[in-house]
Amino acid sequence: MSSSFFIKSKSNPKLSKKGKNTAGTKRKADRDSGAKSKVQAKKPNSKYNVEISSDSDTEGPTVPKKRQANEENEYDETPQEKKLRLAKLYLEQLKEEEEKRAEEDDFETDLIAGRLQEEVLEQKGKLQRPIAKDLIAPDASEIRLLRGHKLPITCLVISPDDKYIFSAAKDCSIIKWDVESGKKLHTVHGGRKGTEDRHVGHTAHILCMAISSDGKYMATGDMNKLIMIWEAETCKHLYKFTGHKGPVSGLSFRRGTHDLYSASHDRSIKVWNVNENAYVETLFGHQDAITGLDSLSRERCVTAGGRDRTVRVWKIAEESQLVFHGHEGSIDCIQLINEEHMITGADDGSLSLWSVNKKKPLSTVRQAHGCHGDAELQQPHWVASVAALHNSDTVASGSHNSQVQLWKCTQNYRGLEPLFNVPVSGFVNSLKFSNSGQFLAAGVGQEHRLGRWWRLKEAKNGIYVIPLKRKPSNPEETKMTD
Repeated sequence: MSSSFFIKSKSNPKLSKKGKNTAGTKRKADRDSGAKSKVQAKKPNSKYNVEISSDSDTEGPTVPKKRQANEENEYDETPQEKKLRLAKLYLEQLKEEEEKRAEEDDFETDLIAGRLQEEVLEQKGKLQRPIAKDLIAPDASEIRLLRGHKLPITCLVISPDDKYIFSAAKDCSIIKWDVESGKKLHTVHGGRKGTEDRHVGHTAHILCMAISSDGKYMATGDMNKLIMIWEAETCKHLYKFTGHKGPVSGLSFRRGTHDLYSASHDRSIKVWNVNENAYVETLFGHQDAITGLDSLSRERCVTAGGRDRTVRVWKIAEESQLVFHGHEGSIDCIQLINEEHMITGADDGSLSLWSVNKKKPLSTVRQAHGCHGDAELQQPHWVASVAALHNSDTVASGSHNSQVQLWKCTQNYRGLEPLFNVPVSGFVNSLKFSNSGQFLAAGVGQEHRLGRWWRLKEAKNGIYVIPLKRKPSNPEETKMTD
């Protein structure tokens, strides 16, 4: 019976006799060491089954006890445990990667969800971005004045991209301004009475203007009962709408469309389609001259009824209206904050905040701009203009008390709190917030836009561009600004 021992004993025949003897002694040593290793293999470590090479046993030098203990600790790990440890490490890495990816996905999902939620709230008229708490009053040196009109500014609009301001005045002219440089880009000069047939433009005081949400069309209305449609980019005259029997006092494009709503002193509301150069319908209801109009995305508009002291919400599709009462004087201006809330100003000096779901104001500030005159015959400053930063908690009002007042709407539009005022000399006939909320434009004149009851000679006819500064978010920014 052959064994590995007998196979190994067959030596190379080429070896010399001397070699045979040495080989024999070597084989004997090998057998002894092989026997020892077999015995060690048969007697595994009581704790672990460790593979140890024969070389390390026979040829390794003597190791101190401390180092031996350390080596035992180092090689204490079995292959199974190593596999387990590496598997755990791999799983932890995978977990970290997945968590990081999940965080990024969650961030994107939150962004999308946030936008969708905002859109839903905007459609419902419940979106209220908290901006007022971060606003601070600008320095007088930061306010710019754009001058170009000879007579008081009556109205203005800002392009959707906030790059341009369009203004109109009692001198019948329209000017397009570059916001950044403050330069005039286009001027449509006013004409004299009796030149309507040959003059391209207005020949009577312009009372109102509007720009479409895509910045394509601009509309202007005057004391001559005319509505003119312009190409906003070039200020090229396109159409003329006739039909009103009194001065056109309010204009607004429905957002996302080219439907135009107009209001007049003839107490009617008219609907036009600018794309098709067409008249659509007329709505009646007010008992006195309409002084202001506004609209947003819904197929409805809101109007201020002047001396009939009513605010009305017109549902165009249903051909119905909602009537609201609250002011004691003539309601001269109106602006929507969102689809459900609006702000109005009156000549009794009051400023009111409304919800379309309640017939009475949610909040009213009496003498919002103070009083003037002798102690016994004091009269409140008329609120001549209002503006709202859409879907936010910030509104502004203007009068002739040499200041524009900014207000904060409290939670759920329950009240109005004064923020700060900006010094502006003259009648603030028109106010508009930029779409980005970076600045507020105020159209100012020496006279009220609807008449000549007073004249402030020290005032300048022009447009004040008021920057809306924010509070620094961290101390480093505060140091930089200082």
